[in-house]
Amino acid sequence: MSTVYFDVDTQNDFMLPAGALYVPGAERILPAVAELNRRAAAEGLPVISTMDAHTENDPEFGQWPAHCVAGTFGQRKPAATLLEKRIVVPSTPVDTSVRGYQQILLEKQALDCFTNPNLPRVLDELGADRCVVYGVVTEYCVRLAVLGLLKAGRAVEIETRAIQYLNEQDGARALEEMARAGAVLR
Repeated sequence: MSTVYFDVDTQNDFMLPAGALYVPGAERILPAVAELNRRAAAEGLPVISTMDAHTENDPEFGQWPAHCVAGTFGQRKPAATLLEKRIVVPSTPVDTSVRGYQQILLEKQALDCFTNPNLPRVLDELGADRCVVYGVVTEYCVRLAVLGLLKAGRAVEIETRAIQYLNEQDGARALEEMARAGAVLR
């Protein structure tokens, strides 16, 4: 069984109180996210880190305030969550190998990381059959990543100490839905 860690959207605009779309309380999970990413690297397991990479006039800004504009401080990941050997996989189709990298920074312009057409190929190249998922926001991007991974036939474990919800009740409902779909909460 090949394990991949899946770090969802832990970016400055979501994680830090000054961020453009701050998730209240998200900074409290930063130590756990950093520890999980370092643990994966120490065990020789890859980390896929999804990252919003929006344009200045992105259509998503009709629904959400502007955030994670490509190249800005808010779009970056906190330094503690970054691994040394990493590669950026854009949201346009590319045929780049991700083998040998500790961290794959998977860009996206929508809530669902599976809108990046490269994700299925990346998962296949890594032989990912088990994914350990954590990050923000539980009821949005984490939920979509988990359900997409399950639909793609991957076993999923959610690291509950390293996720953060926007709304506690919606987060609890999302966790129940993910568990019913087959995810393991740990």
